[in-house]
Amino acid sequence: MSPKSFLLTGELHDYLLAHSSPLDDVQRELIAETAALGPVSGMQVAPEQGAFLTILTASLGVLRAVEVGTFTGYSSLCIARGLAPGGTLLCCDVSEEWTAIARRAWQRAGVADRISLRIAPALETLRALPDEPYLDLAFVDADKGGYRAYAEELIPRLRPGGLLLVDNVLWGGSVLDPSSTRGDVDHIRAFNDWLVAEPRVETVMLPIADGLSLARRR
Repeated sequence: MSPKSFLLTGELHDYLLAHSSPLDDVQRELIAETAALGPVSGMQVAPEQGAFLTILTASLGVLRAVEVGTFTGYSSLCIARGLAPGGTLLCCDVSEEWTAIARRAWQRAGVADRISLRIAPALETLRALPDEPYLDLAFVDADKGGYRAYAEELIPRLRPGGLLLVDNVLWGGSVLDPSSTRGDVDHIRAFNDWLVAEPRVETVMLPIADGLSLARRR
């Protein structure tokens, strides 16, 4: 089973996928290989979220993108496929094991030459980036306690009109339950409250998969 929105029934999710561009062999193989990892496979983005990332990246004409949290590479594969000619994606992760799966998928998809992977704490990688607004797009799907710190590094490096995308902002609906302390829900709530009040961006939260916030640099 591939990840999907917790807001959808299985039947609605099937209908949604049937009316979206179909997955190719590389995507299906990557979903299956990730599912074989067990419960941790839930960290993989949903197929419809991947398609959204590709279409959004292509529509923006993205040349410079950053991803924080790569896992087995589905989201990075989708972003890389949408890059404009000559575009590049920098991926930040700390796992050689999981990103080895990603590297194989990138090679099969023919996008490995567009992707640079840094195995190191993401904050170190982000702080070493040029201190100027040059990024077109950034996607964050990593440790929830680090979300604000990642955003604080990325927002100043986004060009005006550039997008910051942040995953898991609904946390299975737990953000609505004040008594819930499930996992990182407190980190997610605090980040969501901070982002919507951040004056450097305008923000919309979308009910895609586990919730996806889009913040556009003013």
